[in-house]
Amino acid sequence: MAEREQRGRGRRREEREETPEFADRLVAINRVSKTVKGGKRFGFAALVVVGDQRGRVGFGKGKAKEVPEGIRKATEQAKRGLLRVPLKEGRTLHHDVEGRHGAGKVVMRTAPEGTGIIAGGPMRAVFEMLGIKDIVAKSTGTQNPYNMIRATMDGLGKLQSPRQVASRRGKKVADILPKRDEAPAESSQVAEEA
Repeated sequence: MAEREQRGRGRRREEREETPEFADRLVAINRVSKTVKGGKRFGFAALVVVGDQRGRVGFGKGKAKEVPEGIRKATEQAKRGLLRVPLKEGRTLHHDVEGRHGAGKVVMRTAPEGTGIIAGGPMRAVFEMLGIKDIVAKSTGTQNPYNMIRATMDGLGKLQSPRQVASRRGKKVADILPKRDEAPAESSQVAEEA
């Protein structure tokens, strides 16, 4: 029995040692109350975004009677559901993309170097944890942080790098991407083939 407990503890310790590179950002805390015979019981719901700032990000929510416990639960859930996102030059998106969830609609656009993160609240937390340095994003339709983050994750899940597109089509990356000195008319012709 004692051996089994120690093995379990060792595994948990190993998990913590494996993932010190993850940073987390608390996005929202809600206090919820339940009315019972003797009065009210309060609980807390936390929304957390976790990422390695090199292309992986996830979000989680946790509920508990205490704030720190709710944050811990949310962080664990976020680490279990990480999404890998291809980044262009490690700083921005490869192409513009839209994401939707419920009433939430998010538009994310690539940006030239030096632009910074132009995004509001919960979306900013996702981009910072992802490691994006230049992006322009707009959220329309909802201000609910849960739906805004889900819409952002939906859009990020749709992103594809030129390498992924090339492998799917059975071509080389050079065949898909236009050369820098080509005319824009030729690049639109490449886009029509896709």
